[in-house]
Amino acid sequence: VLGLCGGYQMLGRAIHDPDGIEGAGGSAVGLGLLDVETTLSAEKRLEPVKGSTFDQAPFTGYEMHMGVTEGPDRARPFARLADGVAEGAVSADGRVIGTYIHGLFADDAQRSAWLARFAGGAATIAYEPLVEDTLDRLAAHLEAHVDIDRLLTLLR
Repeated sequence: VLGLCGGYQMLGRAIHDPDGIEGAGGSAVGLGLLDVETTLSAEKRLEPVKGSTFDQAPFTGYEMHMGVTEGPDRARPFARLADGVAEGAVSADGRVIGTYIHGLFADDAQRSAWLARFAGGAATIAYEPLVEDTLDRLAAHLEAHVDIDRLLTLLR
């Protein structure tokens, strides 16, 4: 199980919101799959990051979250950032991972390492060209089958 950002927080024992950042305030019980708890705060962390996961697979991505996550499973970090900071958590049995790193699967090297780790072999799909090709085909399909001028007239 992999939890990203809010999913990471929900995998823990609890999420605390003492200042009412996400609503009325208080605490919510988590799923308890990771031995961590998160306390939300108003300070939002948003920055590009790079590093390597616990099995040395390199990645680039970005970190975006509000709050601090602490607990025993943080002693087994999912990743180590380029500046040496430990990031994320891994359960004692290694089957549950939580991280604040977004964009992991957009990174070709990281995605291939992830697939190799869990699927027994990695596809060598280049993400960016695939996205561009898909968007180009979608645009061509819409151009061929949608009367854009008529649609714009209806919207006015």
